[in-house]
Amino acid sequence: MTTVLVIDDSPSEMAKFRDILTKNNFQILEASNGEKGCSMAAEYLPDVVLMDVVMPEMNGFQATRKITRGKTTAHIPVVIVSTKNQETDRVWGKRQGAREYLVKPVDENELVRIIRTVTE
Repeated sequence: MTTVLVIDDSPSEMAKFRDILTKNNFQILEASNGEKGCSMAAEYLPDVVLMDVVMPEMNGFQATRKITRGKTTAHIPVVIVSTKNQETDRVWGKRQGAREYLVKPVDENELVRIIRTVTE
């Protein structure tokens, strides 16, 4: 079973991810901020990380960089899922190491397809 670490500070967004991922037979880990998410990525080594961008303290771009450049976590694909929908945000996210960049509200089928693609 594919393990997905969701890093998002919004309880309502987390609930949406939980519903989608559970329904599609993914195991889910949850972190409410970037710092906790980076620690969990190193501890649990999930198959993929879904990363919000706008979070207090450590934002999603910083957390993506930390995970994708970490010795033990560099192999974990990060998919940014954010309300930030400018082309510059996409480019910056990819430069930080994100494999994909999706804009909220996310389409369930597209999210599942992307998770399966990056974890193959």
